[in-house]
Amino acid sequence: METAVKEKPFQSSDFHRTYARPEVRMPDKLHHPNVEQAGAHDQFSTERKHPVFFVDLPTVALSMTIGGLLPGQVTNQHRHTYETVIYVIEGEGYTQIEDRIVEWKAGDALYIPIWAWHNHGNRSDSASARYVACENAPLLQNLGVALREERGRDDI
Repeated sequence: METAVKEKPFQSSDFHRTYARPEVRMPDKLHHPNVEQAGAHDQFSTERKHPVFFVDLPTVALSMTIGGLLPGQVTNQHRHTYETVIYVIEGEGYTQIEDRIVEWKAGDALYIPIWAWHNHGNRSDSASARYVACENAPLLQNLGVALREERGRDDI
């Protein structure tokens, strides 16, 4: 198992380390094989009420997850301070973003704005839906300003 090397965050005294040119900081891990075979993230999947697979790579600004919706499944509403772009791999359904309903199908992409309440629903009674979500959560987590809030069906 690979262990991540955690670098100390930049501090005021590190201003001289801001270079005119970027430096490559090559991590040990550059590849996450068979993402979905590694298993869904239990806590996050439970909170979201659908399976979510984390792509485990050493990114510091972007994250990627693979989400799945079972036939007829609708997730809880949630919101966060980071942007999300979703690309639908298979299936068809909808995403409610605040008071708007966005219909989607395989091949579509959609945008979730910062702090907008949203949830996802699978329109099919017989087929699953899958999507890839890319977010700037790690960037905001590293800055200490990432927030996420869940709202269950009873809270709506």
